[in-house]
Amino acid sequence: MSQAPNPNATLAVAILSGKGGVGKTNLALNLSYALFRAGHRVLLMDFDVGLANVDVLLGLSPEKNLQDLFRPDVQAKDVMLAVEPGGFDFLPAASGVPELLEMDDDMREVLFDKLNAVFGSYDYLMLDLGAGISQTVLSVAAMSQVRVLVVTPEPTSLTDSYAVIKVLHTQYGVSDFHVLVNQVESPADAQATFNRLSAACNHFLGFTPVLIGGVHSDPAVPDAVRRQIPLLRHAPRCQAAQDIIGGAVKLHRVRQQRKDAIIAGPVLGKIPIIRK
Repeated sequence: MSQAPNPNATLAVAILSGKGGVGKTNLALNLSYALFRAGHRVLLMDFDVGLANVDVLLGLSPEKNLQDLFRPDVQAKDVMLAVEPGGFDFLPAASGVPELLEMDDDMREVLFDKLNAVFGSYDYLMLDLGAGISQTVLSVAAMSQVRVLVVTPEPTSLTDSYAVIKVLHTQYGVSDFHVLVNQVESPADAQATFNRLSAACNHFLGFTPVLIGGVHSDPAVPDAVRRQIPLLRHAPRCQAAQDIIGGAVKLHRVRQQRKDAIIAGPVLGKIPIIRK
Protein backbone atom coordinates (compact mmCIF):
# COMPACT_ATOMS: atom_id res chain seq x y z
CA MET A 1 0.00 0.00 0.00
CA SER A 2 1.05 3.60 -0.57
CA GLN A 3 2.54 4.92 2.66
CA ALA A 4 5.23 7.36 1.51
CA PRO A 5 4.78 10.98 2.65
CA ASN A 6 2.78 13.02 0.20
CA PRO A 7 4.53 16.31 -0.67
CA ASN A 8 1.30 17.68 -2.09
CA ALA A 9 -2.11 18.40 -0.59
CA THR A 10 -4.63 15.59 -0.21
CA LEU A 11 -8.07 16.42 -1.57
CA ALA A 12 -10.97 14.82 0.31
CA VAL A 13 -13.88 14.23 -2.08
CA ALA A 14 -17.26 13.23 -0.63
CA ILE A 15 -19.42 11.41 -3.16
CA LEU A 16 -23.07 11.41 -2.11
CA SER A 17 -26.60 11.14 -3.45
CA GLY A 18 -30.12 11.96 -2.40
CA LYS A 19 -31.40 8.43 -2.99
CA GLY A 20 -30.09 4.96 -3.61
CA GLY A 21 -29.96 3.29 -7.02
CA VAL A 22 -28.34 6.17 -8.91
CA GLY A 23 -24.97 4.45 -9.43
CA LYS A 24 -23.08 6.46 -6.82
CA THR A 25 -20.79 3.67 -5.59
CA ASN A 26 -19.92 2.54 -9.09
CA LEU A 27 -18.99 6.11 -10.03
CA ALA A 28 -16.94 6.52 -6.85
CA LEU A 29 -14.98 3.38 -7.72
CA ASN A 30 -14.38 4.31 -11.33
CA LEU A 31 -13.54 7.96 -10.67
CA SER A 32 -10.95 6.66 -8.21
CA TYR A 33 -9.61 4.22 -10.78
CA ALA A 34 -9.38 6.96 -13.41
CA LEU A 35 -7.42 9.21 -11.07
CA PHE A 36 -5.07 6.35 -10.20
CA ARG A 37 -4.51 5.53 -13.88
CA ALA A 38 -3.60 9.20 -14.38
CA GLY A 39 -0.73 8.78 -11.91
CA HIS A 40 -2.30 9.89 -8.63
CA ARG A 41 -2.26 8.08 -5.30
CA VAL A 42 -5.85 7.32 -4.33
CA LEU A 43 -7.53 5.94 -1.22
CA LEU A 44 -11.15 4.91 -1.81
CA MET A 45 -12.99 4.75 1.49
CA ASP A 46 -16.36 3.04 1.71
CA PHE A 47 -18.29 5.21 4.15
CA ASP A 48 -21.72 3.88 3.25
CA VAL A 49 -22.00 2.35 6.71
CA GLY A 50 -25.62 1.36 6.14
CA LEU A 51 -25.17 -0.64 2.94
CA ALA A 52 -21.46 -0.91 2.20
CA ASN A 53 -20.75 -2.59 -1.14
CA VAL A 54 -17.54 -1.28 -2.72
CA ASP A 55 -15.97 -4.61 -1.73
CA VAL A 56 -18.66 -6.41 -3.74
CA LEU A 57 -17.91 -4.34 -6.85
CA LEU A 58 -14.24 -5.28 -6.46
CA GLY A 59 -14.84 -8.94 -5.73
CA LEU A 60 -13.06 -8.65 -2.35
CA SER A 61 -13.81 -10.20 1.04
CA PRO A 62 -12.16 -7.93 3.65
CA GLU A 63 -11.19 -9.50 6.96
CA LYS A 64 -11.46 -6.14 8.77
CA ASN A 65 -13.48 -2.97 8.25
CA LEU A 66 -14.18 0.45 9.77
CA GLN A 67 -15.81 -1.07 12.81
CA ASP A 68 -12.49 -2.68 13.79
CA LEU A 69 -10.88 0.76 14.09
CA PHE A 70 -12.70 1.29 17.38
CA ARG A 71 -10.48 -1.45 18.83
CA PRO A 72 -7.34 0.05 20.40
CA ASP A 73 -5.05 -2.58 18.83
CA VAL A 74 -6.19 -1.93 15.23
CA GLN A 75 -4.77 0.87 13.07
CA ALA A 76 -5.96 2.10 9.68
CA LYS A 77 -3.15 0.33 7.82
CA ASP A 78 -4.40 -2.98 9.28
CA VAL A 79 -7.79 -2.49 7.59
CA MET A 80 -6.72 -1.19 4.19
CA LEU A 81 -6.44 -3.33 1.06
CA ALA A 82 -4.51 -2.70 -2.16
CA VAL A 83 -6.76 -2.56 -5.22
CA GLU A 84 -3.83 -1.94 -7.55
CA PRO A 85 -0.12 -1.92 -6.62
CA GLY A 86 1.51 1.48 -6.65
CA GLY A 87 -1.12 3.69 -5.14
CA PHE A 88 -4.77 2.62 -5.32
CA ASP A 89 -5.95 1.41 -1.92
CA PHE A 90 -9.34 0.65 -0.41
CA LEU A 91 -10.69 1.03 3.12
CA PRO A 92 -13.85 -1.09 3.60
CA ALA A 93 -16.89 -0.29 5.71
CA ALA A 94 -19.35 -2.56 7.50
CA SER A 95 -23.02 -2.91 6.57
CA GLY A 96 -25.89 -2.56 9.00
CA VAL A 97 -23.87 -1.61 12.08
CA PRO A 98 -26.06 0.78 14.14
CA GLU A 99 -23.22 2.49 15.99
CA LEU A 100 -21.54 3.35 12.67
CA LEU A 101 -24.75 4.45 10.99
CA GLU A 102 -25.34 7.24 13.52
CA MET A 103 -21.94 7.99 15.03
CA ASP A 104 -21.78 10.72 17.63
CA ASP A 105 -19.05 13.39 17.64
CA ASP A 106 -16.84 11.45 20.07
CA MET A 107 -16.92 8.32 17.90
CA ARG A 108 -16.04 10.34 14.80
CA GLU A 109 -13.12 11.96 16.61
CA VAL A 110 -11.75 8.54 17.59
CA LEU A 111 -12.19 7.24 14.05
CA PHE A 112 -10.63 10.20 12.28
CA ASP A 113 -7.69 10.38 14.67
CA LYS A 114 -6.63 7.01 13.27
CA LEU A 115 -7.64 7.69 9.70
CA ASN A 116 -5.88 11.04 9.35
CA ALA A 117 -2.61 9.23 10.09
CA VAL A 118 -2.79 7.56 6.65
CA PHE A 119 -4.91 10.00 4.63
CA GLY A 120 -1.96 12.32 4.00
CA SER A 121 -0.14 9.66 1.97
CA TYR A 122 -2.58 10.13 -0.90
CA ASP A 123 -3.38 12.75 -3.50
CA TYR A 124 -7.09 11.91 -3.30
CA LEU A 125 -9.28 10.59 -0.53
CA MET A 126 -12.50 9.43 -2.21
CA LEU A 127 -15.34 8.95 0.29
CA ASP A 128 -18.30 6.90 -0.89
CA LEU A 129 -21.01 8.12 1.48
CA GLY A 130 -24.45 6.65 2.01
CA ALA A 131 -27.52 8.01 0.27
CA GLY A 132 -29.79 10.48 2.03
CA ILE A 133 -29.35 12.80 4.99
CA SER A 134 -28.20 10.73 7.96
CA GLN A 135 -26.09 12.59 10.51
CA THR A 136 -22.96 10.67 9.54
CA VAL A 137 -23.42 11.46 5.83
CA LEU A 138 -23.99 15.15 6.50
CA SER A 139 -21.11 15.64 8.91
CA VAL A 140 -18.54 13.83 6.75
CA ALA A 141 -19.74 15.66 3.63
CA ALA A 142 -19.36 18.98 5.46
CA MET A 143 -15.85 18.03 6.65
CA SER A 144 -14.67 17.25 3.10
CA GLN A 145 -13.16 19.83 0.78
CA VAL A 146 -15.23 18.81 -2.26
CA ARG A 147 -18.72 17.36 -2.51
CA VAL A 148 -19.83 15.50 -5.66
CA LEU A 149 -23.56 14.86 -5.79
CA VAL A 150 -24.60 12.01 -8.11
CA VAL A 151 -28.04 12.51 -9.66
CA THR A 152 -30.06 10.95 -12.46
CA PRO A 153 -32.75 12.54 -14.67
CA GLU A 154 -35.49 10.92 -12.56
CA PRO A 155 -37.65 13.49 -10.71
CA THR A 156 -37.23 11.60 -7.41
CA SER A 157 -33.45 11.81 -7.70
CA LEU A 158 -33.60 15.55 -8.32
CA THR A 159 -36.00 16.13 -5.42
CA ASP A 160 -33.90 14.11 -2.97
CA SER A 161 -30.64 15.65 -4.22
CA TYR A 162 -32.02 19.13 -3.61
CA ALA A 163 -32.95 18.04 -0.08
CA VAL A 164 -29.33 16.99 0.57
CA ILE A 165 -28.04 20.32 -0.72
CA LYS A 166 -30.60 22.28 1.30
CA VAL A 167 -29.82 20.52 4.60
CA LEU A 168 -26.05 20.86 4.15
CA HIS A 169 -26.48 24.53 3.31
CA THR A 170 -28.94 25.48 6.05
CA GLN A 171 -27.41 23.40 8.85
CA TYR A 172 -23.70 23.44 7.98
CA GLY A 173 -23.31 26.56 5.84
CA VAL A 174 -22.12 24.58 2.80
CA SER A 175 -22.73 26.22 -0.58
CA ASP A 176 -20.09 24.46 -2.68
CA PHE A 177 -21.38 21.45 -4.65
CA HIS A 178 -20.35 19.64 -7.82
CA VAL A 179 -22.91 17.59 -9.73
CA LEU A 180 -22.37 14.44 -11.81
CA VAL A 181 -25.44 13.34 -13.78
CA ASN A 182 -25.55 9.57 -14.28
CA GLN A 183 -27.57 7.37 -16.67
CA VAL A 184 -28.13 10.02 -19.34
CA GLU A 185 -28.95 9.54 -23.01
CA SER A 186 -27.00 12.54 -24.28
CA PRO A 187 -24.99 15.57 -23.13
CA ALA A 188 -28.15 17.63 -23.59
CA ASP A 189 -29.97 15.28 -21.21
CA ALA A 190 -27.23 15.82 -18.59
CA GLN A 191 -27.37 19.59 -19.02
CA ALA A 192 -31.17 19.72 -18.79
CA THR A 193 -31.14 17.63 -15.61
CA PHE A 194 -28.48 19.84 -14.06
CA ASN A 195 -30.36 22.98 -15.08
CA ARG A 196 -33.44 21.87 -13.15
CA LEU A 197 -31.43 21.25 -9.99
CA SER A 198 -29.38 24.40 -10.44
CA ALA A 199 -32.48 26.57 -10.92
CA ALA A 200 -33.97 25.34 -7.63
CA CYS A 201 -30.70 25.99 -5.77
CA ASN A 202 -30.35 29.45 -7.26
CA HIS A 203 -33.96 30.44 -6.57
CA PHE A 204 -34.37 29.09 -3.04
CA LEU A 205 -30.81 28.97 -1.66
CA GLY A 206 -29.06 31.76 -3.54
CA PHE A 207 -26.16 29.81 -5.09
CA THR A 208 -25.47 27.61 -8.10
CA PRO A 209 -23.72 24.20 -8.07
CA VAL A 210 -21.12 23.24 -10.69
CA LEU A 211 -21.68 20.57 -13.34
CA ILE A 212 -18.70 18.25 -13.79
CA GLY A 213 -20.29 16.05 -16.41
CA GLY A 214 -22.79 13.43 -17.44
CA VAL A 215 -22.31 9.67 -17.73
CA HIS A 216 -24.19 7.85 -20.47
CA SER A 217 -26.35 4.80 -19.88
CA ASP A 218 -24.14 2.03 -21.23
CA PRO A 219 -24.60 -1.78 -21.32
CA ALA A 220 -20.95 -2.16 -20.33
CA VAL A 221 -21.74 -0.76 -16.87
CA PRO A 222 -24.00 -3.56 -15.57
CA ASP A 223 -21.74 -6.09 -17.29
CA ALA A 224 -18.73 -4.80 -15.32
CA VAL A 225 -20.77 -4.93 -12.10
CA ARG A 226 -21.72 -8.56 -12.73
CA ARG A 227 -18.09 -9.41 -13.40
CA GLN A 228 -16.98 -7.47 -10.27
CA ILE A 229 -14.43 -5.51 -12.31
CA PRO A 230 -14.11 -1.70 -12.47
CA LEU A 231 -15.67 -0.41 -15.68
CA LEU A 232 -12.45 1.39 -16.64
CA ARG A 233 -10.61 -1.92 -16.53
CA HIS A 234 -13.41 -3.96 -18.13
CA ALA A 235 -14.33 -1.63 -21.01
CA PRO A 236 -12.08 1.46 -20.93
CA ARG A 237 -13.14 2.65 -24.39
CA CYS A 238 -16.90 2.54 -23.85
CA GLN A 239 -18.84 5.81 -23.71
CA ALA A 240 -19.55 5.66 -19.97
CA ALA A 241 -15.87 5.05 -19.19
CA GLN A 242 -14.86 8.03 -21.31
CA ASP A 243 -17.46 10.18 -19.53
CA ILE A 244 -16.07 9.12 -16.14
CA ILE A 245 -12.54 9.97 -17.25
CA GLY A 246 -13.83 13.42 -18.21
CA GLY A 247 -15.29 13.83 -14.72
CA ALA A 248 -11.97 12.78 -13.16
CA VAL A 249 -10.14 15.38 -15.25
CA LYS A 250 -12.46 18.09 -13.92
CA LEU A 251 -11.95 16.86 -10.34
CA HIS A 252 -8.20 17.17 -10.83
CA ARG A 253 -8.67 20.74 -12.02
CA VAL A 254 -10.57 21.45 -8.80
CA ARG A 255 -7.67 20.02 -6.79
CA GLN A 256 -5.17 22.20 -8.66
CA GLN A 257 -7.30 25.29 -8.05
CA ARG A 258 -7.62 24.56 -4.31
CA LYS A 259 -4.11 23.32 -3.67
CA ASP A 260 -2.99 26.33 -1.64
CA ALA A 261 -6.03 26.09 0.62
CA ILE A 262 -5.64 22.43 1.64
CA ILE A 263 -1.95 21.98 2.45
CA ALA A 264 -1.98 22.37 6.23
CA GLY A 265 -3.79 20.39 8.89
CA PRO A 266 -5.65 17.06 8.82
CA VAL A 267 -7.22 15.89 5.57
CA LEU A 268 -10.70 15.91 7.09
CA GLY A 269 -11.19 19.04 9.14
CA LYS A 270 -13.01 19.63 12.38
CA ILE A 271 -16.53 18.35 12.76
CA PRO A 272 -18.63 21.39 11.80
CA ILE A 273 -21.08 23.02 14.20
CA ILE A 274 -24.71 22.50 13.26
CA ARG A 275 -26.66 25.70 12.80
CA LYS A 276 -29.79 26.07 14.87
